[in-house]
Amino acid sequence: MNNGKNTSRRNFLKNSTLGLSAGIAGVSIPAISSANPSTSDNDIGVNKKLPGVVSIASVDLKGLWPETTRELRIKRMLERMEEVAGMKPDLICLPELFDTSWVREAEEGMQLSELAEDEKVPGPVTRRVAAFAKKNNCYVVCPLFTKKDGHFYNSSLLLDRKGNIAGVYHKTHPTGTEIVSGAYYKGGGIVPGAIDQPVIETDFGKVGMQICYDANWADGWDNLKNKGANIVLFSSQFPGGRMLNYYAVKNNYYIISSTGGDARVIDISGNDLDASSEFVRYAWATINLHKVVTRTWEINGRLPDLIKKYGDRLGIKVWATTGFTTIESRDPQLKPLNVLKEFEVPVYADIINSEKELQVKYREGK
Repeated sequence: MNNGKNTSRRNFLKNSTLGLSAGIAGVSIPAISSANPSTSDNDIGVNKKLPGVVSIASVDLKGLWPETTRELRIKRMLERMEEVAGMKPDLICLPELFDTSWVREAEEGMQLSELAEDEKVPGPVTRRVAAFAKKNNCYVVCPLFTKKDGHFYNSSLLLDRKGNIAGVYHKTHPTGTEIVSGAYYKGGGIVPGAIDQPVIETDFGKVGMQICYDANWADGWDNLKNKGANIVLFSSQFPGGRMLNYYAVKNNYYIISSTGGDARVIDISGNDLDASSEFVRYAWATINLHKVVTRTWEINGRLPDLIKKYGDRLGIKVWATTGFTTIESRDPQLKPLNVLKEFEVPVYADIINSEKELQVKYREGK
């Protein structure tokens, strides 16, 4: 990777006042950067002032495969992670089975029992990623094979800021070739995880996880919504595409996607805040867990008065491509939900619930 290009992009984002990531259509009122702001002891620093503000980074696997040895893959991934460490992220997401996917040594010469690590006693791969998490004071999603009670799982481990295992997610919907012993993995097969898996409490909010093929079933995503997840971490080999954007707006949570081909940070409006590209193989954004989303149709007529009263105390973004408007606070004393109530504008979830109740009431035969 060309570090000169990476530095140039960081400086550009740092110094610009763009409210959008490149390639996103929309209007920002007033404009605020989606990139993680650089702060020092003398800067205001939104992370120091506003509750619910989280700095996110996601790293993809493209350009690191195919690989010959597991050791070289891990080393190169850690180097890629170091590139985003300077942004001081609160959380970094890694791709599914980052240490073994498209690694010749792992796929051709190693047993599943050799690759899998204990979920309670960190193995060699987990320890190295945990050391990174501790050194950089951030959470890291570490996806790899795990073993528990004699079974093997395709898992994501969430490591906390001290490098401890904060939680484990087992892929709910493995592919058939993953499940059948010997069909793909030598010496065993993958057991599907439970549908009902818990969210994980962090120091910034509730986090849920999904892996790759899980994107084809709504059950796990709905379960995380019902459990109050603020962020869902999607580690995968295939990109997932627009279905992820749908899950984000449907369930009112951010999705951080890290895959074999791309990395994305997806807003609660269903739009990409940032994505990796040929220039950089990671995405990053500062997100606000207290942001609210409504339909532009409902808020459009109230925007002039709302902006006149609150001005730059709010970050307001009108997303032209999806018809949603998001509002987040730039003032710790101002709550976006209260602003919407003041101007009699419902949030998107309440709009949908109200419409559903009306449909049920007037549906033929009811």
